Amino acid sequence: MSLGNILLIVLVLLLIGVIPTWHHSHSWGYAPSGGLGLLLIIVVVLMLMGRL
Repeated sequence: MSLGNILLIVLVLLLIGVIPTWHHSHSWGYAPSGGLGLLLIIVVVLMLMGRL
């Protein structure tokens, strides 16, 4: 596995962990999942362009 694939898997798991429907993150709002979602999109674009 390349570093890009590992980073992608970790970001997806973090994104699932901060979804506000979970009890531990209900009071956080959408900010953590929005920030991680943006980071995930950036990593996917970089992987598709072959830069990661």
